[in-house]
Amino acid sequence: MKVSRRQSLRLGASSLGALSLGSALPFAATAQSAPAGDEHMGASGPITIWPVNHASFVMQVPGMVIYADPVGDPSLYAGLPPAQLILVTHEHGDHYNADTLAALVSDNTVLVTNPAVYGMLPEDLKAKATAIANGEVMSVNDVGIEAVPAYNTTADRLQYHPEGRDNGYVVTVDDRRIYIAGDTEDIPEMRALRDIYIAFLPMNLPYTMTVEQAASAALEFKPGIVYPYHYRDSDPMAFAGLVNEGNDAITVIVGPWYA
Repeated sequence: MKVSRRQSLRLGASSLGALSLGSALPFAATAQSAPAGDEHMGASGPITIWPVNHASFVMQVPGMVIYADPVGDPSLYAGLPPAQLILVTHEHGDHYNADTLAALVSDNTVLVTNPAVYGMLPEDLKAKATAIANGEVMSVNDVGIEAVPAYNTTADRLQYHPEGRDNGYVVTVDDRRIYIAGDTEDIPEMRALRDIYIAFLPMNLPYTMTVEQAASAALEFKPGIVYPYHYRDSDPMAFAGLVNEGNDAITVIVGPWYA
């Protein structure tokens, strides 16, 4: 198991059409004042990831800055490049907060949510939002977005995330597919994913998966890089150990989600 330390700990090796951002900032301009993040190579430029907290992170890809489930005080995002695309997986307070969204949305931001969150949005945010349900796809500029299922399967967890309501997302940038699982167990749709470059997998009870479930799923769909996130009270290093024992070609990155 190879370990190096930077900001994060790295272990192991149907269409709704397209939306366009009217004045997206160039990649270099948005990156100038940002703190160091985890950098991964895309086909036409770097993919940089900043863990923010719990299930919230910022990801910069060539030509686009993406916020995933941003919640909390807007000061948490100070110094990071402004959001051009915001993805919201579902309505729980650790994934959706209208006040946080209002502070982060600008004229150049597209907001994409599941239908349940779309119905809860204040009218000013709804005007900038698009709802997509499980199985639907869209694009924003050259970034593809597919809404994939996210739900519980264990009997005593079904009330948290019922099947069909919540989204995960597969974001495609150039030839790189990035999976943002949201809150889910190791469902068949997750295990069937292929060609995932980076995955974000939750692992805390009773809401999502056990460490063992998450590791088993990762070993089946084989992302190149996996971030355990949404892991409060779970052990991400135990997840890393299980993954690297099963397939040391998968790189596990344990980020500062709770720093």
